[in-house]
Amino acid sequence: MNEVIKNKAEIDAMIRAAQIIDDTYDAVLDTIKEGDTEKGVADFIEGFVLMQGASGLSFETIVAFGKGGAEPHHVPTDCKLEKGMLVTIDMGAVYNGYCSDFTRTFAFGEISEKQRSIYEIVRQSQKFGVKAVKAGMDCAELDKVSRDYIEGNGCGEYFIHTTGHGVGKLVHESPRVGKNSTDVLENNMVITIEPGIYLPDEMGVRIEDMVIVGVEGAVSRHSTELIVINR
Repeated sequence: MNEVIKNKAEIDAMIRAAQIIDDTYDAVLDTIKEGDTEKGVADFIEGFVLMQGASGLSFETIVAFGKGGAEPHHVPTDCKLEKGMLVTIDMGAVYNGYCSDFTRTFAFGEISEKQRSIYEIVRQSQKFGVKAVKAGMDCAELDKVSRDYIEGNGCGEYFIHTTGHGVGKLVHESPRVGKNSTDVLENNMVITIEPGIYLPDEMGVRIEDMVIVGVEGAVSRHSTELIVINR
């Protein structure tokens, strides 16, 4: 049975798994171009992760362009990247038996004010969630922090999953950060904060970081400020 409270060696392995994904994300941002397919980017991610010393992926990589982002568990297709699309990438690595989990959404080319607005709502929701994490907190209360912000901005019906989950040997384990959860946070649990907004047949935004309970801030070095790639 996996322990939800992690020791130093376990946390160190997860931090390294997160660093591998941080480096992979940098590589994606440096190389992605118009005409790339979701499948092609997902294959690039897998190869890069393995080259960095990971033993594998935490889960099948999600790469979603434009309308594909409206599906939280989108399976990469042959859809080609075009200017004006939002791109959501959800990926993780396994290092020494422990997982990482990370999602970012960025813009390829200039995007609309609506796209920017939805992005900013999710970004603020995620920021408030990360900041609220503390030992002794009910997971349902933590879910409410992120969910209330999205609901307060008129998008509650489009946040269709829980705010987060535990990570360890499995990429999804206890505790569960959802509105019906009875779990309570303890120091050295590792959880995700990953709110999202999904507008059917239009667009989606998700931003996700791992957080170590008792350690301020997110594990990833990457900011959540919107990145716009123009090339």
